[in-house]
Amino acid sequence: MQHLIRLFSYIFHPLFIPFGGTLAYFLTAPRDFQEESELSYLLPIFILTVIVPILFYFILRNLKLISTIFAPTLQERKFPLLLSLILYFTVLFKIIPQYQAPELYFYFLGLILASLATLLLIYFKVKASIHLLGMGSLLFFLIALSINFEINITIALSLFTLATGLVTSSRLFMKAHTKGELLVGFLIGLFSQLLLVQFWL
Repeated sequence: MQHLIRLFSYIFHPLFIPFGGTLAYFLTAPRDFQEESELSYLLPIFILTVIVPILFYFILRNLKLISTIFAPTLQERKFPLLLSLILYFTVLFKIIPQYQAPELYFYFLGLILASLATLLLIYFKVKASIHLLGMGSLLFFLIALSINFEINITIALSLFTLATGLVTSSRLFMKAHTKGELLVGFLIGLFSQLLLVQFWL
């Protein structure tokens, strides 16, 4: 049971949230994207937001700048957040044209705002949960997609809400965060998307 609870911290690692939102967008958007067009988004976003961070993790670990994939200390968390910001900006400026996929564009812009807020909090010695930041961002994005495209994804929303609760329990069980840090992370993720949803919903 303990191993199962820990597993949720890996399955829903913040690393997978940007690509998860991208995949959710293409699965729900009623637009007639050609397969080649979808791959032109999915493949580079997967490489930039999943593969590149994994490679940098091994580099940082070998340099002893980070100890685990969860970056437990405030100092260690600066490196993944800075890298995320660089990669998210790259995605915005090089991959996602605002006029063609505004929902996805503002989703990544929301992730940038959330990452910036979390990075700033580090300098105030506040350790907001990046796991819950990701879950809050993606959960609100799914809700907004459902409203925007007028589709019923109640089951998906229910399952993801359950997953959010399980990730929260996992982080508490692993003593990675306090309840307050988890709440702050979730609210940062949620409100960063809420602030921008007005531009595309």
